[in-house]
Amino acid sequence: MGALPPPSSAGAGGTPTTTAVPLAGDPGGSTGGQSPDGLQAGLKNRHLSMIAIGGVIGAGLFVGSGAGIAAAGPGILLSYALTGLLVVLVMRMLGEMAAASPTSGSFSAYADRAMGRWAGFTIGWLYWFFWSVVLAVEATAAASILTGWVPAVPQWAWALLVMIVLTGTNLISVGSFGEFEFWFAGIKVVAIVIFIVVGAMAIFGLPPGDDPVGVANLTGHGGFLPHGPGAILSGMLLVVFSFMGSEIVTLAASEAPNPVQAVRKAVNSVIWRIALFYLGSIGVIVTLLPWNDKAVAKSPYVAVLESLDIPYAGTVMDIVVLTAVLSCLNSGLYTASRMAFSLGERGDAPKSFATVNKGGVPAVAIYASVAFGFVATIFSYTSKDTVFQFLLNSSGAVALFVWLVICFSQLRMRRTIERETPERLTVRMWLYPWLTYATIAMIVFVVGYMFYDPDGRQQMVLSVIAAVVVLAIGLLLDRRRPRERDAVGAKGA
Repeated sequence: MGALPPPSSAGAGGTPTTTAVPLAGDPGGSTGGQSPDGLQAGLKNRHLSMIAIGGVIGAGLFVGSGAGIAAAGPGILLSYALTGLLVVLVMRMLGEMAAASPTSGSFSAYADRAMGRWAGFTIGWLYWFFWSVVLAVEATAAASILTGWVPAVPQWAWALLVMIVLTGTNLISVGSFGEFEFWFAGIKVVAIVIFIVVGAMAIFGLPPGDDPVGVANLTGHGGFLPHGPGAILSGMLLVVFSFMGSEIVTLAASEAPNPVQAVRKAVNSVIWRIALFYLGSIGVIVTLLPWNDKAVAKSPYVAVLESLDIPYAGTVMDIVVLTAVLSCLNSGLYTASRMAFSLGERGDAPKSFATVNKGGVPAVAIYASVAFGFVATIFSYTSKDTVFQFLLNSSGAVALFVWLVICFSQLRMRRTIERETPERLTVRMWLYPWLTYATIAMIVFVVGYMFYDPDGRQQMVLSVIAAVVVLAIGLLLDRRRPRERDAVGAKGA
């Protein structure tokens, strides 16, 4: 097998050229205040650490976990464990590539090199689409909470305000984004840790509990799997998208002084992060309360706190959920803009997307991402059950597509790195290539089950349609590019 082609970028006059993304430690890599991509390396180590830790804690954990518990009972722990295992394996593969070549395009740039421009184009735009839709979802969720506190202000006005404020933080500098995300993520982490500690004390009969709970709620009320083993897979479909965001640190690492070290730390810590925040907190819920309690389905974390007579439990969780929502909105805008920036660099998006302002941030890419988010937010109010629902469903399975692309990219890039620059394999996928093949099989199985499951079928069908449309555009552009190069060459002759 020959060497892989380096990522492409648009040259002068729109003529595609190829330029390798500089690696950390190279003369063209991250030095001083500039990242390998030309972005400002303004993220500090503490920013990256908290982005990595908080990246797996989304608002879906606090609110959406209730639906998973209702679907699978205490067996939802197995759903989270299996999905978490997938994330750990995928992050290990992504970490291997990111440590060898940190770039703001992350897996999209690696797919570009490993499988061709069509692959980088397709997964990059799908990922951008996903996070741009998430902006609308999170802005609407934040507005709903804020309207409950200050009903005099219309909900749409709150949505507009939070979008404007967080757009401003992203435009100022990457350090501004990092600082906001540091505190947002910090609040989420502290809240989850306190919840687990208080819940564990109650489980063992310590204050604020009364008597040891034991395993009555885990084995009673129909047993550990009240709906049968199949419910584990149904639960996976409900929780799989809660883990989207773990990969953000590999995009952000390119804007840190030491991206390789940041990636290595993030990848090595993903196991305990998932075990603590997901399995730990969900374990507390299903141990302390019956899984079929209506309060658990509605808001599991509030239900636990209220059962322990914690004062102002609802308000406290509203604050935590609002923080999680704002964190997701903040990081979602950052992620969408950096993917758009990378696509612009490679000639797969308008060249203006790859320009930066005086603060070293891709302002045009940010404006484009937030503009789509604004439009989607408007649809969330005017066409909630039609256009907005279509946007949600057609972007819903992107996480699985991203994971598959990471697996296939790592299969090929690993061989190339071993042959050309083995010293850059500072993070290695376990049991390569067999564990990579096993991960691909697991993801394909989940995709197949989504087609089979009535609740997941529409989302998967629409997501596949969206992917096919973007893929067709990518293949069409790929076919036109050689002709453009030939025309430019003939003109020059």
